[in-house]
Order: sequence, then C-alpha cells, then structure tokens
Amino acid sequence: MRSFASMLEPVSSGKLESMARQSSGLSKRQFGKTMRLFAPLYLSNECVNNCTYCGFSRDNPILRTTLELDQVAAEAAHLHSLGFRNLLLVAGEHPKFVSEGYLQDCLRILSPSIPTLGIEVGPMKDSQYAELVSCGAEGLIVYQETYHRDTYEKLHTSGPKKKFDWRLDCPERAYAGGFRRIGIGALFGLADWRTEALALATHLEYLYRTCWKAQFSISFPRMRPHAGNHRHELDPNLTLSDRHLVQLICAFRLTFPQVHIVLSTREPAILRDHLFSLGVTHVSAGSHTEPGGYTGVGSNDLHRTIKGRRVEIDPDERAISGCTTKATPQFEIDDDRSVSTVADQLVSQGFDPVWKDWDREILAPANS
Repeated sequence: MRSFASMLEPVSSGKLESMARQSSGLSKRQFGKTMRLFAPLYLSNECVNNCTYCGFSRDNPILRTTLELDQVAAEAAHLHSLGFRNLLLVAGEHPKFVSEGYLQDCLRILSPSIPTLGIEVGPMKDSQYAELVSCGAEGLIVYQETYHRDTYEKLHTSGPKKKFDWRLDCPERAYAGGFRRIGIGALFGLADWRTEALALATHLEYLYRTCWKAQFSISFPRMRPHAGNHRHELDPNLTLSDRHLVQLICAFRLTFPQVHIVLSTREPAILRDHLFSLGVTHVSAGSHTEPGGYTGVGSNDLHRTIKGRRVEIDPDERAISGCTTKATPQFEIDDDRSVSTVADQLVSQGFDPVWKDWDREILAPANS
C-alpha cells in the first residue's frame, strides 16, 4: 500500500499527465478498447434506515413506490429494447416492502432475457445470497459509504445500516453465497478523500486474497444533490475535485491492473468523456434513480411512508403538484444523454461498446 499511498499525494500537472498515460496504456493492454454498458433498475425507494446524506432516508417525506413484478418486467423490457443486457437491481432496505421472496421473483422473471443481473440492496446472510444466485443474480454491489467509523456512526442515525462491520463483511458473505462479481466503493464527500481511498484500496487488496475466484469492481461516486439534502451540508474540505478523481482512477488502475472501474451518470458528460480512456471499464447510460423512472410504471401507487405507516397523497396535492408522474429519485444524475448518444460517443473515441459479456449457458453442463 505504500506505493498506492504515494500516488495519492499532491502531484504536479506533469506527474498527473504521466500517471494518466500509464493508466490508459495499462487499461488498453488489460481490457482492450472495450467498454461495458449497464443500467440501474430501481425496484423500490422505501427504506427503514436514516442516513443523513441519502434521498431515500426513512424520515424524508418523499414520494415512494415499490414496483409490482409486471412493472419490473416493463422497465426491464424497455431497457432491453435500448440494448442493455446488464442490469443492476437497486432497492432501499425495507423488509415490509422489499419482502422475503420479492427479489427472488424479480430475478426469476428477468433472467431469461437479461444474462447479467446484479443487485444493490441491504446486506444479507450468505444463505440468502446463495438463494439469490440460484434465482439468476451473479453480481453484488455494496458501498461502505465511508470507512471512517466515527463519521459512519454520525451519518447513520437509525436502522440496520448502523452496523458498520455487518456492512463491511458483506462482500465476503456474498462470495460465500456464490456471487462471481462483487463491487465495492465509498461515497466521496463524507470524509477525507485520501483516507477513504487508502481504506478502499486496503479492503480491495484483502478481498483479492480471501475471495480470489471473484471478479472485483470499484466505483468512486461523489455526493450529488438529493431530496432532503438540507440534513447534510457538504464540507468543501472533503469534496473530491475533478483533478483528484483523475488521480484516484489512475492510482487504482496502476495498483490493481485487473480491477474493473465503474463510472456512473452522477458525473457530467464532458468529464465522463475524458475519463473513459483513463481506466474505466463499465459505464451506465440513460439512467434513472427512481422506481418506474424509465416507463412511468408505479406512479398509480405513489404515497409517503411516515413512522412506518403508509400515508396516501391528498388528491388536492396531486392536482396541484402533478405528483402522479413519478416517485422521488435517490439523487440527481448529471449526464442525461441518451443511451445511443453515449454509445456513439464511445465509438467516436475508439471504444467497442459491449452490451453482453456473459451467458449462463457457459456454466451449463455439456450434453452427454
């Protein structure tokens, strides 16, 4: 980790350019000129946790909904029509709404048409992960949010997410449950970025040793405006700048040549275009961060959840605000370009957009 830590120190523009060239060259040798595309599919924005930085936080009076299975299928069919064969299913942590069996049912209906299905949900036991794998899941994303324990405790005021170690150990339980792709990361802007980066790298190095059969990815999401963010004031001293984001991507690529690096639509289009060649391997496109965001399904069941109770929206409020349109997003995206525009941009930069890189038939036993 000494070499990695040294790459996080303040550097001159010339040194950063040198790191960028090395990172770009190493990425080409390791992955070729390919870029994998995926889309998040939000299932529910219900949540029992209170996290001061998150739009889905329990006490946030947002418009909520949980998609029915046919609505999940409709969202996936739309994304399939755009070319996606890699979807990340996202849901808040709520045992009442995202109940036992719901995720399994979602996976079962999607797996025939979507070969790569990942999940980003609340941490589970390894036996529960094994069941999800048997239903078609093969990727798990879990961000520690912040590796700084005191900050973590301060930001997570109630709910099961308060358990720092339970979340930290999540990738190992997922690996024990059979997940073949595991993604980790931190939400930059909550604590000192260099401290977070070093902790993230240490975690990744540990997972490579203990879960050596898995394929790992990392992501560096930065804080974005979200519903209710009046409860969390951004500290300018903790903000990860564009320059430092470049430095971070290069440092991870040069230290972990085989790791996959994910870049989401949180970042502005012009910055994403410049980051593509530095070491990124997976990008989202055309994303929505609310349930039903792609097709409008689920809007007929919009409500608020207050102290665990469902509260219907007043008809007058619906008429005035036009809130029948959609649920509240988790956060605002920045790159709002269409899927085809992002794909065309990748091609113009010499990349080969990859929509599908996996099929379950690969693991099927050969006919005797």
